[in-house]
Amino acid sequence: MLAKINSAGLSGMDGFLVSVEVDESDGLPKSIIVGNVSASVREALDRCQVALKNAGINVPPKRLTINLAPADRRKDGTHFDLAIATGILKSIFLDNDFSLDDYGFVGELGLDGRIRHVNGILPIVTEMKKAGLKGAVVPRADIQEALVVSGMDILGVEDLIDLCTIIASRESFLNHPRETPMIQKSEESYDVDFSDIHGQSFSVRAALIAASGGHNLLLSGVAGSGKTMIARRIPTILPELTREENIEITKVYSIAGLLPEGSALMNRRPFRTPHHTITTPSLVGGSSPSGVVPGEIALASKGVLFLDELPLFSKSSIEALRQPLEEKKVVINRLNGSFLYPADCMLVAAMNPCPCGYYPDRNKCHCTENQIRHYQRGISKPILERIDLCVEASPVTFEEAISTEASVSSAELRKQVQKARAIQKERFKNYSHLHVNADMGAKDIEKFCPLNDESKRFIGKIFELKSLSMRTYHKVLKVARTIADLEGAEDISISHLSEAVSYRGLEDHLYGAAETECVHPIPSGNGGKKFSNITSRAKSKYGFTKPSGYDGPSGSNPRTTTKHGRTSVIESKKLLERGFSL
Repeated sequence: MLAKINSAGLSGMDGFLVSVEVDESDGLPKSIIVGNVSASVREALDRCQVALKNAGINVPPKRLTINLAPADRRKDGTHFDLAIATGILKSIFLDNDFSLDDYGFVGELGLDGRIRHVNGILPIVTEMKKAGLKGAVVPRADIQEALVVSGMDILGVEDLIDLCTIIASRESFLNHPRETPMIQKSEESYDVDFSDIHGQSFSVRAALIAASGGHNLLLSGVAGSGKTMIARRIPTILPELTREENIEITKVYSIAGLLPEGSALMNRRPFRTPHHTITTPSLVGGSSPSGVVPGEIALASKGVLFLDELPLFSKSSIEALRQPLEEKKVVINRLNGSFLYPADCMLVAAMNPCPCGYYPDRNKCHCTENQIRHYQRGISKPILERIDLCVEASPVTFEEAISTEASVSSAELRKQVQKARAIQKERFKNYSHLHVNADMGAKDIEKFCPLNDESKRFIGKIFELKSLSMRTYHKVLKVARTIADLEGAEDISISHLSEAVSYRGLEDHLYGAAETECVHPIPSGNGGKKFSNITSRAKSKYGFTKPSGYDGPSGSNPRTTTKHGRTSVIESKKLLERGFSL
């Protein structure tokens, strides 16, 4: 007799319905499984036969032919075991009066007859619902994850005896006890807080802007200046997850097998920190013995991907981030298909100015110019252009280190982020592809980042002076839009543009921006060399105002000057001297 049981397979983040067809007939006892299946699916036949025997179910010698349709889709994984076992039981022992066509079956069988946890329950059950099924039979360990999909009748089974009891008759199937969804509190708790950071108001301001607009951030500075501390605290100021975001994150972690035991949802934004020795497939996703799995960039979706010591990552790994950072998704192409995973994360990276980490202090740094250049040029211009804010973090002074003055807390910064995100949500309410300012494309920027004539002349001079590319120009406008949102301003002003331009200083230093002299000379221990840094002299003529969150003295340049004379500031010292007139 022929029996058909519904199941589902995975292809990236999406599932596809699979019909498991089991036909038993008389003849020489033999079992075969067909339908473009992998080795793990082919082994399911042996697992099912042994599990049925050890569960005390005597299967008469029959000729079994099992087909997994459609045959043009590759089937991989152990989650088809339960559907195959159910098909064998139904074809041999049950009549056709009781139909299981409205339910899907997912689970792995142990040789003792127990039904074990499998990865990807949430996307599989979601696909079953899309296909019109009423419910699903899953391992008892995965029932809460399956219950996240509303409107589905979920049954949890412990072993094959439990399964036989359920499918014995319509009454037993309908009367089987159902569990209710477990209510999980989404309270977020962190062990770190921005109040732990002393000084670094410029870098903290940049982190606030990045979190508000979903922008990518690069922190550069000498070793021990607090770059990693700032990066690890960014998740504490991001908005709470929406249910849709929570489900998308949970799907990725479920597929990867990283969902915490006993949890139906992740309930917090991910923060991924891969080591710099990571391979390219591990970073963006690739093949594994269990199939194509998501990489770190997918696991960081809706959260933060932190790459510490960015120049130490392999060139191929860094360059592989170009397309995912731009398109917010990663596509992995293999012979048996294409697999799509989300890559909608904030990239936060950190780097030292040289291999030893002490440049420009020549009393400590002994790196040659070629070593420094080779180290810094490990990050290509196209990658830097995809990073919205590039900030130099200066060393903390002794006065800042021992200061007892309370620093701004994560809770205070989060309120500012939520306020800016609320403005963006209202702005993009009619645009489903836009959620934050960083998502805007060229046409969106024209619509939502209009400039008045005065601002156009100002940014036009900067465009020519610094030879900006179109991508960098758009990044500046998007960051300026976020700065305006933080201040509650409807229009982008010159002060917003000048602050946004200041966060391109590192790119200018590495790849040939117009040179300007430091405000402070470098001591003789540094060889009397000068640095090309971006300084701020536009405040008086262009109406620059002190940024919110900056705790420097009123009326002074919002900059940080190190003990070595290196200055990280907000606008070029020679902007006015080189023809910036309105």
